[in-house]
Amino acid sequence: MRQKREFFDTMKYFTPKNRLALLAIALGLGSASCSRYFAPREQAVYTKLQIDSTLTSDPTFLQLYAPYREQLEAEMNRVVGYTDVDLTQPRDAIETLLGNFFADALLAEGKKRHPDAELSFGTKGGLRIELQKGTITMGNLFELMPFENEMVLLELSGKSLLQLAQFIAATGGQPVAGLRMRINDGKATDITVAGKPLELSRSYKLITYDYLANGGDNSRGLSNPVSRTDLGQKVREALITYVGEQTRAGKHINTQLDGRITHNQ
Repeated sequence: MRQKREFFDTMKYFTPKNRLALLAIALGLGSASCSRYFAPREQAVYTKLQIDSTLTSDPTFLQLYAPYREQLEAEMNRVVGYTDVDLTQPRDAIETLLGNFFADALLAEGKKRHPDAELSFGTKGGLRIELQKGTITMGNLFELMPFENEMVLLELSGKSLLQLAQFIAATGGQPVAGLRMRINDGKATDITVAGKPLELSRSYKLITYDYLANGGDNSRGLSNPVSRTDLGQKVREALITYVGEQTRAGKHINTQLDGRITHNQ
C-alpha cells in the first residue's frame, strides 16, 4: 500500500499523457479481479487498512513501476544550473535572496513575450523551499514551485498598482522585480517602477501568475486589471528555462539584496 501511494505521488511529475498511462496501469492492477462495471453484486464490505511501517512490500507492483520511478529520479536529479549563494527566505525579512531570484526570473521570462512588461510580483507563500549554494537540480525547481500555476500579464492602472504596493507593505514585503519602494509604518512610500516614480494617471504591465491574478493569497490590486493576457507557460517551466539559459551562457545564479524594498527603522 505504501508503494502504491508513492506511485501516485510521483505521477505529478509526468506529462498528462504519461500520467494517463501510469494511472491505467495502477487501475488495471487494482481491478484485475473485479467486475468490469465496478459495481458490487452484494452488500459492500469495507476494511480499514492501517498505513504504517508494518506493511510489507508488494514485489509485483514494485517491479511494475520500477522503470518509471528510475526514469523520474534520473530526471529530477538532473543538474540545470548553479547558485553561488544560498537563496534564502527569512520569515521576517522584507527583501530576500530567494524572492529576488524568483521575481527576476519571472520578469526576464515574461519580457521575452512582452518586452514592454515593467515589473513582476509573487508572494513568499508560493515559494516552498530555499535553494542552497551549489547545484540546482530539476527536482529543486519542482519543489520550489510544485504548483501548476501559469504566467499572466496584467495591465494595471496606476491606482491599482498603488493598491498592490500597499498590500506588499502591509504584509512585510513580497517578491518583486522592476518595483522599488519603502515601507514606512506599514505603508508604501517612494514607489518607483522601472526607475521612475509611480504615476497614478498611467497604466503598467506586470508579470505574475494566475493564482495571484485570481485573488490568491488575499492579494490586492490585481482583481480589476485594464487587460489580462494568459501566457500559456507554467511558472516552473519559466524557472527551468531561466536557470538553464544562465548555465548555457556560462553564468551562475548570484542574486544579491539590492534594496528594492526598504523600511524606515
